[in-house]
Amino acid sequence: MPSPTKIRRFFILALSSNGGLGYVPFASGTFGTLAGIPCYFLLAQLPWPQVLALLIGLLLLSFWICHQAGLIYGVTDDGRIVIDELIGYLITVAFLPFSWHAALLGFFWFRLFDITKPPPANWFDRNIKNGIGVTLDDVAAGVYAAILLRLSLTLFT
Repeated sequence: MPSPTKIRRFFILALSSNGGLGYVPFASGTFGTLAGIPCYFLLAQLPWPQVLALLIGLLLLSFWICHQAGLIYGVTDDGRIVIDELIGYLITVAFLPFSWHAALLGFFWFRLFDITKPPPANWFDRNIKNGIGVTLDDVAAGVYAAILLRLSLTLFT
């Protein structure tokens, strides 16, 4: 029987890596973001108050999971930690009805802003070295991506 510590560690690492997607040896953030597409599909079925509650809950969970996983790995923002990409992507597509057009365009915009980290994302990334900072740079990227996604959907559909 595994010890409670091993079980806790397993769940922290499984959640932080979006079920193992963070362990892909290249572009782990991109692969980790892919977990957001089925989550977006599921969230789009819910009324907005439930979506808001789930996003807040996931945000708080991400703060804690990112911090704990960083302690386990010994690196605050280890590349295998991708739950922060999930929350950033879900912020990008939050409150939109599901469509493949929105899902893929949102994926593109989120990855662009997550990689380039315009202010304040780069500030969070450089200055807050814990689970909150790891997550907030993706939240900022998600807000930028959400704005451009909605603009893109308005202009091109």
